[in-house]
Amino acid sequence: MKRALLIMAAVTTLAAPAIADEALAKAKNCMACHAVDKKLVGPSYKDVAKKYAGDAKAVDLLATRIVKGSEVGKGNWGAVPMPPNPQVSEADAKKLAAWVLSIK
Repeated sequence: MKRALLIMAAVTTLAAPAIADEALAKAKNCMACHAVDKKLVGPSYKDVAKKYAGDAKAVDLLATRIVKGSEVGKGNWGAVPMPPNPQVSEADAKKLAAWVLSIK
């Protein structure tokens, strides 16, 4: 019984950040242009995660693009650049980037 409770607690703890970060993405209006598994205005989060898999600098790069936009990286995902989101704090941008990169 104790083992089952420990396993359940561990799974719940691991799942909670993903849920919280999806909620953050919704709260910051990211989901207006992005979806987890399909292209909208911007690429799907799964495609972003796949493109940057294994890149140690990806969290910082994506966090910068979240806040400042993609003018620097214009053309990475098509003709529509990502607009700046100055209302997103650096800490929240890093949380969002880490969440996106964790999506399989």
